[in-house]
Amino acid sequence: MHGWFAAWRWTLVWATQLIFYGGAWLTWNGRQAVLFDIAHRKFYLFGLVFWPQDIIYLAILLIICALSLFLFTAVAGRLWCGYACPQTVYTEIFLWIERKVEGDRNARMRLDKQGFTREKVLRKAAKHGLWIGLSFWTGLTFVGYFTPIRELLSATPGPWEAFWVLFYGFATYGNAGWMREQVCKYMCPYARFQSAMFDKDTLIITYDEKRGEPRGKGAGKGDCVDCGICVQVCPTGIDIRNGLQYECIGCAACIDGCDQVMDKVGRPRGLIRYSKGRVVRPRVLVYTAILAAISLAAGASLWLRTPLKVDVMRDRAAIAREVEGGLVENVYRLQIMNTTEQARAFEIAVSGLPGIHVWGSSTAGVAAATGRLVPVRVRIDAGQAPGSYPVEFTVTALGVEGVSVTERATFVVR
Repeated sequence: MHGWFAAWRWTLVWATQLIFYGGAWLTWNGRQAVLFDIAHRKFYLFGLVFWPQDIIYLAILLIICALSLFLFTAVAGRLWCGYACPQTVYTEIFLWIERKVEGDRNARMRLDKQGFTREKVLRKAAKHGLWIGLSFWTGLTFVGYFTPIRELLSATPGPWEAFWVLFYGFATYGNAGWMREQVCKYMCPYARFQSAMFDKDTLIITYDEKRGEPRGKGAGKGDCVDCGICVQVCPTGIDIRNGLQYECIGCAACIDGCDQVMDKVGRPRGLIRYSKGRVVRPRVLVYTAILAAISLAAGASLWLRTPLKVDVMRDRAAIAREVEGGLVENVYRLQIMNTTEQARAFEIAVSGLPGIHVWGSSTAGVAAATGRLVPVRVRIDAGQAPGSYPVEFTVTALGVEGVSVTERATFVVR
């Protein structure tokens, strides 16, 4: 089967798999470009380094994904399911392998009816060998985004790495090779709540009943020759001529299949086609506006993001004490996190009370993309009345303009 929608589906297969399999091998500044290093609590995305304090960006990403799903579904139904869902993508790849090894549908049916001949055993073994190999490599690539993939291949993987490689590989083999459309029909929850996102203007795949009925060949019949191609090519096995059903994943394979038949019988295409609807309508405009606003805000936040984070913690062992010269001292611990790819030195200053100053060294060096706990002693003159006073710590990157963070704290006088 071929056609416009099949070409789009394979374009998405190539695009998604090039990103997935190739992304793990990209390098940036001597490290893996995309790495979710959970063990060290740092996520790397090309030149960006995200820390646990950046969880807000994960929330924004999930919101953007959800709104995108709502928008595309409101416009044209289950586009995600039909073109970019991993279940759809890997099923397409596994089916392509099956066709190359065992032949087309009729050839596979003949092969299945044979006894245990040498040809059947070899073809079946080759197919499942390729499926298992691809599944294993898929699991390895998935884990390679959490443990550097070069380390994963050059050393013996740990127990958790081995578990997830095998688990993800087994899931890929089972879902795409054996379960296929059963995952979409019975396991995926999206099929159940998709109707809440549809309205009367959503573009859906429909059968032109007026033009097609009555089905059959010969005089007095409609354009539908009742060949059953639309059912044969449907991943979930539904008959679109009976109307839209929840199992339909919107892949449009039935459109391509029907158009091929119409070309062969000399009748116009479009017996099965996308219904007409209004793309520009309030729901779509609202989704688009919200999605654009959040995306622009997230982009601006990342662009203006200060590559420095500071947490101020008091030393609980010594809240306040009097030192030589009658000065009052508080001890703090500053967690300075350098989120850039270059080692930097930072100047620590304190303000908020007359005569307050950092005692001892006021500079600290922090390696690239790491954090350092820096003890800081702060002193003031003894003339200050007892109590708790708000103060501010300012940490500034030396030699870099505009990289500075101010955090509040409390200075205690007894």
